[in-house]
Amino acid sequence: MKDQNRPPQGMWSLYKMGGITPALNSVFNPQNARQMAFIRQVMKQQRKDFIMDTPLSDIEVVVFDLETTGFNASGGDEILSFGAVAAKGDVIREEETFYTLVNPERPIPANIVELTGITEDDVRGAPSVMEGLQQFFAFVDKRILVAHASAHDRQFLNAALWRTSKVHMTHRVLDTIMIAKWLEPKRTDYSLDALLEEHGIPITVRHHALEDSLMTARLWVSFLRRIRDRNIQTLGDLYSYLSQS
Repeated sequence: MKDQNRPPQGMWSLYKMGGITPALNSVFNPQNARQMAFIRQVMKQQRKDFIMDTPLSDIEVVVFDLETTGFNASGGDEILSFGAVAAKGDVIREEETFYTLVNPERPIPANIVELTGITEDDVRGAPSVMEGLQQFFAFVDKRILVAHASAHDRQFLNAALWRTSKVHMTHRVLDTIMIAKWLEPKRTDYSLDALLEEHGIPITVRHHALEDSLMTARLWVSFLRRIRDRNIQTLGDLYSYLSQS
């Protein structure tokens, strides 16, 4: 006899995987279910790959940036936009970029509108945060992530991933601030603007996710060439040196 109190099998499986909220979401929204499954698969696959022996000349990365409604990922602030560009070794693939606005489904504070130029009219018809995550991680695939001051971006990605899919990010992230502190320990200003100016990289449009990604990619390539000049050959070597700084 059928148990009337037991959830449908599809929902029950999702419940065991991630909790009742995403399970209910998925039952009533098949598109959300597909997006959640995709995000979970990307995170699962990323954990399987061992890449520490990769030569730095062959390393494939995605340099990225987020714009957000504020600075408190656990206190209600949301992602506003994703920007990213691919690079292999010290070659930036400027033809391989990703950018999307997303609808944060909350008001955008006036100071953030002023900082980013993103208005509520701009995001009203934009993809949801979950759709933005799926598109972003589809672009990233298995590649290593690079960001400037990555703690902010990691917090927002992890908060959004957990809220929508009950997973945490498993991609490795290299932070250009950490690399700058290792290469240039006597500096007092490690802001993106200061480092770009020091390295002769033109500053285009700040606080635009794609433009910031492109500028950070140029900084990453500049650092990578200096790293290789120190006879550091593999990703594992780089991590070893960074862990000692």
